[in-house]
Amino acid sequence: MPELQLLSPEHAPALLAFELANRAYFAASIPDRGDDYFARFDERHRALLAEQEAGTCYFHVLVDPAGEVLGRVNLMDVADGAADLGYRIAERAAGRGLATWGVREVCRRAVDVYGLTALRAAADLRNAASRAVLARTGFTVTGETRLSRGPALTYLLRLQP
Repeated sequence: MPELQLLSPEHAPALLAFELANRAYFAASIPDRGDDYFARFDERHRALLAEQEAGTCYFHVLVDPAGEVLGRVNLMDVADGAADLGYRIAERAAGRGLATWGVREVCRRAVDVYGLTALRAAADLRNAASRAVLARTGFTVTGETRLSRGPALTYLLRLQP
């Protein structure tokens, strides 16, 4: 099983390789990051680390023993004991339970390390795999919303210490 690591400056090359290798795969189910994201990757990476240092976000990478990034599991917009959860898994690692494991691990850290009491998430109605991960990890549907690609469900997980 890969290791879940808090994002650091050293992850930049492997993270960029992950995003480039999976760009088309991700774009099939979520909005593409755009060319500017890749052109300004180093600047964006530094900005993420600054957000993390400020405690407004916690970015995690799932790293295999060789140092390759296989996924991301992030907590964003941390405020008032809650945060928004987001995740993406490499195409070659999909379907093996890695997203479920990573989300569970981040939920544990959300309580034990970051002191959070709730996590929110949203998943496109067409993204059955993402909705299944949220269901398996204890999130409950709280309503409907619209993401950039269309209708979606909103989710909530109350965290227990």
